[in-house]
Order: sequence, then C-alpha cells, then structure tokens
Amino acid sequence: MSLKQQRMKIWDFPTRFFHWAMLSLLVTLWWTANEGEMTWHQYAAYSLMILIVTRIIWGFIGSDTARFNHFILSPRRVVEYIKLIKQSGVKPHVGHNPLGGYMVIALLVVLTLQLACGLFATDEIFSEGPFVAYVSSEFASAATWLHKKNFDLLLVLASVHIFAVLVHQWRGDKLILPMIHGYKVIHSARETSLIFVSTWRWLIVALFVSSIVGYVLIYPLTLAF
Repeated sequence: MSLKQQRMKIWDFPTRFFHWAMLSLLVTLWWTANEGEMTWHQYAAYSLMILIVTRIIWGFIGSDTARFNHFILSPRRVVEYIKLIKQSGVKPHVGHNPLGGYMVIALLVVLTLQLACGLFATDEIFSEGPFVAYVSSEFASAATWLHKKNFDLLLVLASVHIFAVLVHQWRGDKLILPMIHGYKVIHSARETSLIFVSTWRWLIVALFVSSIVGYVLIYPLTLAF
C-alpha cells in the first residue's frame, strides 16, 4: 500500500499559543527570580497559572490534537512506538507521538507543582507567596525548598524535550515550524481528518480562568503595593 503525502493542519491556535507563551513565561520567571524582581516574578507566575489551567481545560474540550485522549496512550502503545522507531526510524506523527504525550503530562504536573509551591514560598526578607500567612513557618520553608528543587527537575524535563525535538527535526519529522503555523506534511495510506474547535471557545475559557485567578490571587496582591 503506497503512502500519500498530504499537508494538513495539525495544531490549532490555542495549542500553539500555549506552547510559545509557556516558553516565554518560563524565561521571564527565571530572569525575574535571578534579578530579584519578585513583583514581576509573581505576575508572570500568575499568568502561567492562567495558561496552565486553561490548557488543562482545553485538553478536554479543545480540538482533536489538543485533547488528552488523543495523545495519552497506554504504556503498551508507547512500547510499540519505541519498537517502531528502532525498526524504521522516526516518522511524522499526527499530533503528539506517544512519548511526546507523556512528556506533555510530565511538564504540566511539574509546572503545576512549581506554581503551587510558589504560593507558599518565602525568602523571609523581601517577598512571599500570597498564602504564606495561612500556613506554618515549617510548611512555608518546605514549600520554598521544594519550589527551588523542583525548578531543577523542570530544567531537566525542558532539556530532554528540546533534545527530543531536535532529534526528530534532524531525522525528518519537522516539529518546530508546525508549532508556529499549525501545518505539517504527513505520509499516510489514507486521508486523515481532524476536528478543530472554534478559538472563541478557548477565549471564553481563558477569560473565565483569568477572572478566577485575578479574584483569588492578583487583586489581593495589588492591594499590598
């Protein structure tokens, strides 16, 4: 059976926006922490929190390739995919491949833990998370320690992710440009169709999440300055 080459839309705008906005915010968080710009660090963290929560919701109600049930496969399928790579090499995949799907979940979990710890973290001098006053000093110290150590794990995951993307790119599975313009060349024996949800649905979700985060976290923070 011959394979047909088709250029098709793979990623919707919300998924692409999440990817690059997350990268930008992580760089901002790293820089503001190093420079001691903790007010901006907190605002960037809250922006990332909005982004993460919106992405999780989009994983259930978004376009096909954005949904968790599209790329979170059983461990058996992951093992089969690894065997396929060893036999025939890397092939372009519609959406996240089975290994990439698990990386998405790992990054979301580690990022969520990082943000959660930051809510209770304090340097005991200049800055503290918005919920430090509601927990014991021991709990705040533990959260601060985990907030710092978990960032190292985040760096490891990000490095592995970047390395995997470059390997796929080198072996012919172009991943970078499709995450910019949304389209990818796929070799398939049959036509593949995907369902894409209106971006308006994502905007409504993003505004709803922003209002909740703003009410719970950002508004009290502005009263302190």
